[in-house]
Amino acid sequence: MNTHVRDRRTLTLALLSLLQFLIAIDVTVVNVAVPSIGAHFGTGTGTLSWVVTGYTLIGGGLLLLGGRLTDLLGRRRMFLLGAALFAAASLAAGLAPNLETLIAARFAQGAGEALASPAAMSLIALLFPGPGERAKALGIWGAISASGLVVGVLLSGAIVQLLDWRWIFGINVPLTAAVLLATPALVRPDGPRGGGPRLDLPGAALLTAGPLLLVFGVLRHSVPAALAGCLLLGAFVLVERRAKNPLVPLSFFAHRTRAVANAATVPLSAGLSGTFFLATLYLQDVLELTPIQAGLAYLPFCAALLAAVALVGRIIAAIGTAYASVTGLLLTAAGLGWLARLPDHGSLWTDVVPGMIGVAAGMGIGLVALQNAALSDVTEADAGTASGVQRSVDQLGGSLGLAVLVGGALGGTAQGADFRAAFTWAALGVLVAAAGVLLALRKK
Repeated sequence: MNTHVRDRRTLTLALLSLLQFLIAIDVTVVNVAVPSIGAHFGTGTGTLSWVVTGYTLIGGGLLLLGGRLTDLLGRRRMFLLGAALFAAASLAAGLAPNLETLIAARFAQGAGEALASPAAMSLIALLFPGPGERAKALGIWGAISASGLVVGVLLSGAIVQLLDWRWIFGINVPLTAAVLLATPALVRPDGPRGGGPRLDLPGAALLTAGPLLLVFGVLRHSVPAALAGCLLLGAFVLVERRAKNPLVPLSFFAHRTRAVANAATVPLSAGLSGTFFLATLYLQDVLELTPIQAGLAYLPFCAALLAAVALVGRIIAAIGTAYASVTGLLLTAAGLGWLARLPDHGSLWTDVVPGMIGVAAGMGIGLVALQNAALSDVTEADAGTASGVQRSVDQLGGSLGLAVLVGGALGGTAQGADFRAAFTWAALGVLVAAAGVLLALRKK
């Protein structure tokens, strides 16, 4: 391979990773800003959680459809469309005159992610066809994405205090515009496309509407809405069973390791989302830290997460994927258990930081190990489906879990006892997941 081709591939990987970095930042960047957004619009905790969950709910619900659209309509085309939608939605979020507009803009950001991320992964797979170089490229892409989660927490505190919360969305616009301008020069146009199989639009609609209604019902304590959400998710299963070209063939879940890994991802992602949201409220509302101080308080969390991600490959090689998954789950449960004892007037270093470190270390080990398990025995025919399912489960699990913790345990308040109840339920959920993985391991 000549130097020109190698340099072009490197630049293209950097371009694709930049957009994924921005997408990852927007998963966590709003957490530190939540109290400021709530004060600006005069709204409570339950409603505010939509600013966080709306993005991941729509993104997770539409990811599988985004992958199908990428195959049918072209990778570069869908990457550009997703990036443009993400930029326009970011601008709308930054200019939002009311909370309803802000939440709608977050929905649109999630839709942009659902179009752009599968397209980016497909482009990387084609640019780096060799198994070794592809794994390395996807590893770089994933590491940059993980660093975006970290940067989002640290960046938001400084932006909120020194500028304004609106700028956490505004900074996306010029950077995404640069991606849009550079893409045609680096990524080749899509070839001609045939008709292809029909899209499973009913399945995509049910997978998006079901979680939205369920979250709405939990946050508003509306039993009918929550039941309607459950019914729509049940209808999704029926539609997938009968569809000629389903988003997710139900036979995919006949593989026990994949099924258990995806099921265990739900409470693990819920624990991480809950920690980001609830710990930030505790830091600012109870400990009365400034936004910058709250962002800096996440430095130990970020260090533990990055260290765990750096070591997880060795851990998996030493004890295997299943035991690494259990180790991560137990570490996360221990961290959540520590946070479940938060006092009404606590200390950052003794009451908050140890628990956050446990959650971060457990997440770095557990989520990567579960992702590997979720891709067990995949073939060329179902590797894309396996990746899409895992990403959807991760995002939807985090959103649904956060809604349950905020709506069920907090009940729209932010008092010490409510924080303790929320973290207790989160810890129990992760412990159940660890027990399930262990049971599946024993039967294997």
